[in-house]
Amino acid sequence: MTASPGTGAAAFLAARDFLLQHRADYATAVRDFRWPALAEFNWALDHFDALARGNDAPALWIVDETGAEDKLSFARLAERSNQVANWLRGLGVQRGERVLLLMPNEMALWEAMLACMKLGAVIVPTTTLVSTDDLTDRFDRGGVRHVICTASATSKFDAFPGAYTRVVVGAAPGQVPAGWNDYAASRQAPATFAPDGPTRAGDPLFLYFTSGTTSKPKLVLHTHESYPVGHLSTMYWIGLKPGDVHWNISSPGWAKHAWSCFFAPWNAGATIFIYNYARFNPPAALDMLVKNKVTSLCAPPTVWRMLMQQDLARYRTSLRELVGAGEPLNPEVIDIVRRAWGITIRDGYGQTETTAQVGNPPGQPVKAGSMGRPLPGYAVALLDADGRPADEGEICLSLSPRPTGLMPGYLDDDAKTADVMRDGHYHTGDVAARDADGYITYVGRADDVFKASDYRISPFELESVLIEHEAVAEAAVIPSPDPIRLAVPKAIVILRAGFAPGPELAQSILAFARSRLASYKRIRIVEFGELPKTLSGKIRRVELRQRENARKPGEAFALEFREADKTE
Repeated sequence: MTASPGTGAAAFLAARDFLLQHRADYATAVRDFRWPALAEFNWALDHFDALARGNDAPALWIVDETGAEDKLSFARLAERSNQVANWLRGLGVQRGERVLLLMPNEMALWEAMLACMKLGAVIVPTTTLVSTDDLTDRFDRGGVRHVICTASATSKFDAFPGAYTRVVVGAAPGQVPAGWNDYAASRQAPATFAPDGPTRAGDPLFLYFTSGTTSKPKLVLHTHESYPVGHLSTMYWIGLKPGDVHWNISSPGWAKHAWSCFFAPWNAGATIFIYNYARFNPPAALDMLVKNKVTSLCAPPTVWRMLMQQDLARYRTSLRELVGAGEPLNPEVIDIVRRAWGITIRDGYGQTETTAQVGNPPGQPVKAGSMGRPLPGYAVALLDADGRPADEGEICLSLSPRPTGLMPGYLDDDAKTADVMRDGHYHTGDVAARDADGYITYVGRADDVFKASDYRISPFELESVLIEHEAVAEAAVIPSPDPIRLAVPKAIVILRAGFAPGPELAQSILAFARSRLASYKRIRIVEFGELPKTLSGKIRRVELRQRENARKPGEAFALEFREADKTE
């Protein structure tokens, strides 16, 4: 996978077109794909603006639950981002400076992202759920110099005085807070933009704060090459084509939003579709799919589990591609959707630090429970604790050559960067197993996998069984200390509506799991409780383990029920 010669948009488009041509020919795509070698590249200027020239097809289409909609063509969005870039330049935003974006899914978010890219500014994506402590971290470690946020969020910055640019989006006339600049003024700026100089492909573009499932958020740095170009692998996995209408159910502020609410669709020349709602309503979402002829849908497992409870067969959609990401999909979900629509949800895998590494691309056989095979441009190795290739081990990426979609490193943390890039591989911290056909199945975070009676236990495998019980909405499995077995699997469970916690239901769940799991994987304790999560919605099992390990011998939690020990 040595990079091919060439610079700029032509080399990028050649690599893109190769993947589009071989979108259903996995063997050829993996064997012959080469990342383009780019010295200078600005995706917004070199690709998006070129794509937008004279292009009246919709680039971005936003609909809300009232029926109101906003739609911009590629050509108009290029002009609007030019206006915003010129206006921000007038406010003092310069190349290399960090701009915090805190907005929901509205047009201004995409305009501002393109504008910052054109300026060479560094984008700091931030969720609207951000806390004061999280913002403090972004200012302190992220070096934020400029803020663009929605009107409802301006009060979050009252705790941060200082000389940084403040831009408010959506403020009512006459209601712009003191010290803030009204984003609406950008509409008066020139619609043509001239960059102040070339953008090097390795210049910084994104600074992501990870969701921190096991530790303090890390600062992931991506460049004008690693994410825009790197997401060619994501485009290939999703199976996008020019003219598609792609809906990715994702909140701004997280890497997955950039994955397929920005780069992957526009790499392919597809329309990005967004449906905004106060609370996710499965029937309404399904109606949106039908009414707006969405052809490609990406949703997290939580959404798929909600959708599968509907009568999917009665919704006559235009869907061609279905994918899931964020956490591995349970086989039950895939089966229900396939029976209803005749389409297989294709799983994939990647991280904030990378683009899509592993996936089930279109036209390939899908194995139940597997997240697929290495995607074009990625050489994936499973390494054991001694760094040797294994059938089950940590998912690692070969750095010879280095995949374009991999981050340069963690900002201001050379030690952490060196640790994950050691011994010629990038170490993901995730464990997986590979079968004889090369299909990779997720086992769990290295920190979450544990031993019980000297057997390795994958929390995800046990959780996948638990949520098939009619009463279980969500579950997290952790080790509970045991004097004989060292540890036994314990499940913390959230119930579906209509079910109440109690000893009979606990025994029903334990018996259900016991009938579907090998004896050494048996869940021996059920607790009805809450699941701590990151801002991005991922379960923080580390908190559950800490709570479990901190309790005194013999102490029992409320609503905790144990299975009586039995002879194996």
